[in-house]
Amino acid sequence: MKKLAYILLPVLLLSACTKDISRFNEETKRPATVPAGPLFSNAVKSLADVLASGSVNTNIFRFTVKHWAMAVYQDEAQFDFTTRAIPQAWWASMYRDVLVDLNESNKIVAANALMAPAVKANQQATIDIMEVYTYYVLVNTFGDVPYSEALDPNNLFPKYDDAKTIYTDLLKRLSEDIGKLDAANGGFSSSEDLVYGGNVAKWLKFANSLRMRMGMVIADVDDAAAKAAVEASDAGAMSSSADDAKVKYMTASPNTNPLYTDIVLGGRSDYVAAEDLMNVLVSLNDPRKSLYFGTNNAGAYQGGVVGKVNTFADMSKPSDKVSAPDAPLVLMDYVQTEFLRAEAKERGYNVAGTAEQHYNNAITASIIAWGGTAADAAAYLAQPAVAYSTAAGNWKQKIGTQEWIALYNRPFEGWLELRRLDYPVLTLPVAAKSGFPNRFTYPGNEQQLNGTNYTSAAAKIGGDKVETKLWWDKY
Repeated sequence: MKKLAYILLPVLLLSACTKDISRFNEETKRPATVPAGPLFSNAVKSLADVLASGSVNTNIFRFTVKHWAMAVYQDEAQFDFTTRAIPQAWWASMYRDVLVDLNESNKIVAANALMAPAVKANQQATIDIMEVYTYYVLVNTFGDVPYSEALDPNNLFPKYDDAKTIYTDLLKRLSEDIGKLDAANGGFSSSEDLVYGGNVAKWLKFANSLRMRMGMVIADVDDAAAKAAVEASDAGAMSSSADDAKVKYMTASPNTNPLYTDIVLGGRSDYVAAEDLMNVLVSLNDPRKSLYFGTNNAGAYQGGVVGKVNTFADMSKPSDKVSAPDAPLVLMDYVQTEFLRAEAKERGYNVAGTAEQHYNNAITASIIAWGGTAADAAAYLAQPAVAYSTAAGNWKQKIGTQEWIALYNRPFEGWLELRRLDYPVLTLPVAAKSGFPNRFTYPGNEQQLNGTNYTSAAAKIGGDKVETKLWWDKY
């Protein structure tokens, strides 16, 4: 019996010590809750990463707008977006990586009873501005998308909302956010806010410029709404390049510019200048030529044919400035704001200045932002082919062509403005697999898993084809 007692004693002691084992469920290396700030930061970085990327699996718009060509692999340059499931990657990045984090960040801020009300209002308005921006990208990529039923984990099959209805609500939300932002109080901290480092006054400038941009998108189909949005935004929008909304990358991995990863670390020998852009830069003596691109192996500036195999050594490549590890991603800038003001004047909207002044301001700011000088800009603008009074075509052609040049390395915006203004007129790439893509087709996952809502949405917009124009694309 003594022997049995000695055997049972350690078992009983062990049992007593481990009776409550719930403590083993505590995750000591992963927090049970995530603060709102890091979620906001991660969402903004995820959005910037996909907009900046040059990966043919994600962002192919540099080929679509004919700023870049490919040396060897031509599928994406020829409008093959399905082989690599590019619409799926774009869709997932926006919903899963950006909107979900923004939504969760907003919930955490709303539930924080200890936060000063003014700071809470600023943080929630800032989050909402980025949600508006992300939906703006989605709607202008696909058309009708899930919106009112999106981001609900209990609804696996959300309906698709009408794109115009979404857009109207986005403009309303943005106006409300502008009204809520209070520059006298703080928002996210300098480390959490990757765009403005916590400067609420700058967020107000960004929100007004974004509202101006969104308003102008619909000008051809709803002039009254566009006019109201632009005129309400003009005074509060960006007034210099110091107001630019940029996501700042770093020299240290993993927070580097995605193009540094794609081109430098990846050692890619694929991306070259497109002759469509290069020929214009050369013919106009554009001082940004050497800032956008390097030379080929013979020391000359040469662009390749989009959709055709190009010898890498014979072509200009994206400049070191473009692929620098800390090169920022521009969400919105003074350059584009000034082009919008120039267009607003031509449309008869009540904004300050003249169309020519804003056109000149935009081009000058672009050249200086890329590393040129005011003297370079003045010489460029003095050329008859560039000067607003003598450049070829109507105002859409003048502004559209120069904005297309200035939106280099902002491929999504370049694609949007090309569809909207219809200038410059670009030929299809060699062996194009479709007409010009006015939209992305819906992702394959949506077709398979959300079939009923997908079928309804595809029929409503006139067919799930890349050539189908979005609701605002009237001409």
